[in-house]
Amino acid sequence: MQSSDTKEFKRRNEAARKGRARAGKRLHAIAVVLLTLAAGAPSGFAQQATATTPNQSASDLPAEPAPVLTQPLDLRSSQRDFSKPSGRLLGNPIKAYMPTTVPKASFVNSVRLADLVKNGKIYLSLSDALALALENNYDIAISRYYMDMADLDVLRAKAGSALFGSGAVVNSFTQGGYLSTSNAGGGPGASTGGVASGTAGLTLTASGAGPTPENRDPSVTATVQLERATSPQSNTLFSGGLSSLTTNTDQYNFTYNQGFVTGTALSVALSNQRITTNNPFNDYSPQLNSTFNAKVTQHLLYGAGIFVNKRYVYQAINNRRITDSTFRQQILYTVNQVENIYWGLVNAYEDVQAKQRALEQTSQVASDNRRQLEIGSMAPLDVLNADQQVASDKQALISSQSSLNYQQQIIKQAIARNLNDPALIAAAVIPTDRVSLEELPEEKQPVDELVQQAFSQSPVLEQAVLTLKNDAISLRGAKNGLLPTLDAYGFYNSNALGGSQSPDALNFETGGLYPPGYFPSAGYGTVLQNLFNSSAPDKGAGFSLTIPIRNRPAQAQQAQALIEYRQAELRLEQLYTQIRISVVNALFALTNDRAQVLASIATKDYAQRSLDAEQEKLHLGASTTALVLQQQRALAAAENTLMQANATYAKDRAGLYQTLASTLQHYGIDMTEAATGNVTTTPAVPGLTPAKEGKEPSTAPPASR
Repeated sequence: MQSSDTKEFKRRNEAARKGRARAGKRLHAIAVVLLTLAAGAPSGFAQQATATTPNQSASDLPAEPAPVLTQPLDLRSSQRDFSKPSGRLLGNPIKAYMPTTVPKASFVNSVRLADLVKNGKIYLSLSDALALALENNYDIAISRYYMDMADLDVLRAKAGSALFGSGAVVNSFTQGGYLSTSNAGGGPGASTGGVASGTAGLTLTASGAGPTPENRDPSVTATVQLERATSPQSNTLFSGGLSSLTTNTDQYNFTYNQGFVTGTALSVALSNQRITTNNPFNDYSPQLNSTFNAKVTQHLLYGAGIFVNKRYVYQAINNRRITDSTFRQQILYTVNQVENIYWGLVNAYEDVQAKQRALEQTSQVASDNRRQLEIGSMAPLDVLNADQQVASDKQALISSQSSLNYQQQIIKQAIARNLNDPALIAAAVIPTDRVSLEELPEEKQPVDELVQQAFSQSPVLEQAVLTLKNDAISLRGAKNGLLPTLDAYGFYNSNALGGSQSPDALNFETGGLYPPGYFPSAGYGTVLQNLFNSSAPDKGAGFSLTIPIRNRPAQAQQAQALIEYRQAELRLEQLYTQIRISVVNALFALTNDRAQVLASIATKDYAQRSLDAEQEKLHLGASTTALVLQQQRALAAAENTLMQANATYAKDRAGLYQTLASTLQHYGIDMTEAATGNVTTTPAVPGLTPAKEGKEPSTAPPASR
């Protein structure tokens, strides 16, 4: 058995161990709080502090480089700056109350398109197609207005008003093209479907949460009222023996209100009355009454501080940057779309040429077979086999011509603004460029370098970072919204009285009227002077405290703002992962595509030589028509595979530039020109070769026998 001393020793040791554990936990909690405060976390978040603080900025997230942010107010579609008011107090103040005019959009094709139409045909290079898209494409034209709307939000926020938002998205209404999944669609966090709606179907966010900023645009209210009143009296004792009293009241009141960025509100009021009456109890008629009221209120908790009252301005500037970034994303998207439409046109154009060659070859074989049938050296079944192949090739040519006609219309709607011109509709589009198999410099760079380049240039990442900053601003506003309302205020009031002695003024001591001049007269100037000389002041100061019991709406709003911030953090990290995978996938796809093109070239060359050899055997009598037709079909299939491989390679080549967000640099596209639609510098697309001269495909259906 253990002695009592041993038990007591163990008990004390166990108690000391538990005490050290509790002290360690307290020290850990204190350290977390101190680290949180040192990192700049807002007060009230200490209980939620983890390895990642709630107000952590995008640059504090795991070690990916932040994108290079677009400068605010960088691009405009016109000379008008909508972030500034249209009227100035010292210039033309009336203009501030006049409606704003926006020039009507142009629905005329640019001159460049008309210059390309020659002899009823449009010989179109890829560079010209991209320049025409920058000038005429409707998706880009619609996106230009987003920048002006974002400027208007900056103007609105400077006055303390809530933001409307520009609604900037990447428009994709142009038909055709190959959609890149890595950059298609709008800005960060865009999603559709599965949204839980609130009252009346509304789905709101915590953006702009917190106190409403003071209205920093001053307002002046003026009231002028002229009143004439006659009141019959039921008791002449109280009316000096008069059966009715007549009172004429003229009021001239003025009020000035203005808020300030510190959370200060100023209110100044000047009221004036001129009263004439036959009431014998009034000493003055006309009587002049003036009052002056001035009050200054300063928020000390709820709504206090420059940041809280300017947060809409900060968010509006971030939104302007997001709009600029979205417009750059729109250019990347549309340029990539038009380029893919162009390669689709090239594929359709070459397919018609291949189908025409195949029809000519099978027609020649059928013609030779018919002559041999006439001299008795060919069986009728071989002639029927050749005729059947001719009919099949005619059908394939007609289908290919229809596809070419459709592709020509698709590219016209992408590069033209008005398709009502019959000459433009009827003009055939001849693509003059072909893609080369030259290896891109990016293919020689390490993958990690390309990933870092995509991180720094991606407009989607830029928008996500700016969205995270806006969410952090909303979070600070929601935190301030948790506080009680404590206001300090001071006021100064004064009154002044004047006028002329009433001729009906009754002297109750004598029962008669006061003699003229008994009451000294005072004009409005004297009244106004007495109003501001502290002869009758009323001044004071005080505090006003409002405490919302339980404060549940503010708690919910702050929690929602924090949850949305967490979502934005996750979305940003998800974008980093998506872009990394997209870059790797684009590089692998380009390498595989080039290998596929080279393999298809070899297959096509082999099929051509096999056909030549089989035709030579047929002339020597060592082969049959069926074998020749079989080799022709093999050649047609090889040509089709090669065309598809070339188109896929060209599209994935453009897709790599879009994934890296380097299309504008590679093609020399000026964003300022793209924003205005006045393109003077034609994009220069590298890695192209001129199309080989050959017979232009016919769009007319083949003649039937």
